[in-house]
Amino acid sequence: MSEAMISRRAAGEAAGGDVVADGAGADAVLVAAPGSRRMRWAQLAAVTRIELVRQIVRRRALGAMVLSVVPVLMMAAWALLDGGIDRMSLSDAATVFAQIYRGFLISLVIFFGSVVIFSTLIRREVRDKTLHYHFLGPVRRDLLMVGKYAAGVLAGWLLFGLSTLVSFAIAYAPFLSRRPEEMRAFFLDGPGFAHLGAYLLVTALAVIGYGAVFLALGMFFKNPIFPALAVYGWEVGNFLLPPLLKKVSIVHYLAALLPVPVSEGPFALLAELPSPWLAVPGLLLVSAALVALAAWKIRRMEVLYGED
Repeated sequence: MSEAMISRRAAGEAAGGDVVADGAGADAVLVAAPGSRRMRWAQLAAVTRIELVRQIVRRRALGAMVLSVVPVLMMAAWALLDGGIDRMSLSDAATVFAQIYRGFLISLVIFFGSVVIFSTLIRREVRDKTLHYHFLGPVRRDLLMVGKYAAGVLAGWLLFGLSTLVSFAIAYAPFLSRRPEEMRAFFLDGPGFAHLGAYLLVTALAVIGYGAVFLALGMFFKNPIFPALAVYGWEVGNFLLPPLLKKVSIVHYLAALLPVPVSEGPFALLAELPSPWLAVPGLLLVSAALVALAAWKIRRMEVLYGED
């Protein structure tokens, strides 16, 4: 089935909402009135479901899928090849995983995976000349944008959350046979599962935050690669920024939620990290504002395929 046929079908399903049949062989009728809150929720759910299938099943996020495997391979290589594991403690393993998670999984995998998933949500439709099928359906454009963003968040969290989970398990796997009592105490009586929950939460918030950034960039730039590289330079060089500018970044708030602190090096400019009670709502509010900006842009967007 071609992308155009899928998009026509998706637009029709998103516009239809919930239906029931009025008697045998009768025409289907809408349960919810057009424009009602229930209809909008049904349309949002339909757009999210269809876009999620596109991202995962049709492998639109293939680049993100490949990136999500890399941390797993890194942790497996470390666990299998590092001869110093016999001399390491569980706290050493926690530090190693925290360094890989902060320096590689957040800074590279989730960042560029979010570029792959979110910056093309609308631009790919323009490139494939299928966006107008969505616009022709009776679905509000802002609902279309929010539904696509929600699908991107779900796809990103599934991929990178699974990568985080498997990498975390591999980091501690060598200690199951070497120090079973310490492992039992660390996970059952200690902070082991709390650490895992914190990493999964940070992964979800990283996808939400970076996804909103690249969704907005994708609406304002035909080629979001160069803006994405500029954002990457800002995020990676965050440790060199003065305290006031550190606050204008995603990674600064994610670092406040990490269960194991990671040193930023001798050249880092020290700044107080925000409280988790401020970091989480702050990230969510900024992400919501960026998604609202993208929704505002799509409401004023004209489909001019010739210009792209």
